[in-house]
Amino acid sequence: MARKAFAPELLARLREMAVTEALDRLELYWKADPSFRPVKDKDTKRVNVSVGGGVIELLVNGPKWYDTRQKRGGGGAIDLAMHVLRLDFVSAVKRLAAS
Repeated sequence: MARKAFAPELLARLREMAVTEALDRLELYWKADPSFRPVKDKDTKRVNVSVGGGVIELLVNGPKWYDTRQKRGGGGAIDLAMHVLRLDFVSAVKRLAAS
């Protein structure tokens, strides 16, 4: 049985996607924290994401994200979907590509 692969262009686009766009594609409610003042990079924002009755606090800058409570970060929509929704790679890509 031949294994199907995702198109390299799709994977590249998802890896470069901004976190806020990825959250929208995943249909997750998020809100930027207007009181947050970044220390190092002025483009960094703090967003609170509602997931499964709880809230995840993320520091975001373009495609990069960092979960302040779990002290774990990554880059791109695929890593984000895997972390936030606890999906495997294939499920994360399929969910992001479907939206």
